[in-house]
Amino acid sequence: MIVKTLPPSSRPIQEDSSNGTNSRGELDVIDIVPEDGTPSLVVRSPRLLAAQKVRIAAQPETLYDPVGIAAHYQNRKVQVLRRIFAVLGPTLSFVFGLWSDSKRGIVVKNDRRRATQLRVLLTKLGPAYIKIGQALSTRPDLVPPVYLEELTKLQDQLPPFPNEIAYQFIKEELGAPPEEVYAELSAHPIAAASLGQVYKGKLKTGEEVAVKVQRPDLREGITIDLYILRNLAAWVQKKVKRVRSDLVGILDELGDRIFEEMDYIHEGENAERFFELYGHMKDVYVPKIYWEYTNRRVLTMEWINGTKLTQTEEISAQGIDARYLIEVGVQCSLRQLLEHGFFHADPHPGNLLATTDGKLAYLDFGMMSEIKPPQRYGLIEAIVHVVNRDFEGLAKDYVKLDFLSPETDLTPIIPAFARVFADAQGASVAELNIKSITDELSALMYEYPFRVPPYYALIIRSLVTLEGIA
Repeated sequence: MIVKTLPPSSRPIQEDSSNGTNSRGELDVIDIVPEDGTPSLVVRSPRLLAAQKVRIAAQPETLYDPVGIAAHYQNRKVQVLRRIFAVLGPTLSFVFGLWSDSKRGIVVKNDRRRATQLRVLLTKLGPAYIKIGQALSTRPDLVPPVYLEELTKLQDQLPPFPNEIAYQFIKEELGAPPEEVYAELSAHPIAAASLGQVYKGKLKTGEEVAVKVQRPDLREGITIDLYILRNLAAWVQKKVKRVRSDLVGILDELGDRIFEEMDYIHEGENAERFFELYGHMKDVYVPKIYWEYTNRRVLTMEWINGTKLTQTEEISAQGIDARYLIEVGVQCSLRQLLEHGFFHADPHPGNLLATTDGKLAYLDFGMMSEIKPPQRYGLIEAIVHVVNRDFEGLAKDYVKLDFLSPETDLTPIIPAFARVFADAQGASVAELNIKSITDELSALMYEYPFRVPPYYALIIRSLVTLEGIA
């Protein structure tokens, strides 16, 4: 099968639904000529498909369906038990090792050997647990430095899968082997993360690109873990009366995002939407997606030369003001959460780079989430009430945001809010400690009948990750 590609279109793409062309009158399609010589057109840009009303139908396996997953595993109890023991066995062994070390007087938090064991353990347990490690890698307030250093490797230094499999995926997804699609492709992946690995390449038209290829057998591994964790969440929610939050709903929200992350067409759409909303901001950079070389398991995007925000010495050596980039990130994050509601839900250091010309580049748009307008306006009202020290209004905001039921007695909660936010008044970004506030709020939520709505879980994850970087 031969693939003939048209030159990549420039951003922003604006398609005309009347004739199926973009703003420059070019079709965003590739011409596939099968071996029997009968040509057919395959539209690569999902936006163009939408304009032509023939958008690629989402395949059932690309959507998170907890009911369908439950039905699938109900008759596979042996497989589920095998997975439970596969997780529990090494996990309990690791925990016992930590306990044994502490009994022998070893300072566990400074033990690099144990930190390495934890990283290897999470890697072996699979993508769902790797993501937990990635989240912890941005939390210096929770994780000792030695463990933090090891967990950081989970962001983009995981063991790669064989090139042969990656090349086969490229051939299956793009219709031709890599040497026919790309002018150059690195001999080995330059980064390997939880869901895929990245090669550095060059298009035949000369542009340098990052080529992301999905890991094999990814869906099966993540699906069974989500099934087990969802059942565990349901059991805890039913048996532990102190837990009032919708744990199952929170897990389903995470499942939705992970399944979306496994569809690279969806990720490409996210990147273009992110560019349209925030790409105009000063010193914010969003890489370009090359739709002609992108499909569900292969993503081709613009190559970005940059440095991780956590590599402060390297950034300073380039004459880049790291503090300024943090300000850019704060402004962009506020726009994401409060203005448009479409936000990056996985902003770990591997996904944020300082470019050589001093801009903040966002990468990896697989895990995005959205705050609906009523929730967004509720958050803005809550911020205004905190600033104005109107804690009665703040308590009512928590009802609007579904943290409290309408029948809740707010009388004892109002003075509790006053205590939590006493130090937030007038604090600068550098002085404001989100972690301390969320810790106090957590204690408050434990004492009073609060519940965490599913939509808010990814907001908290995003905020505490960003604060860890800052």
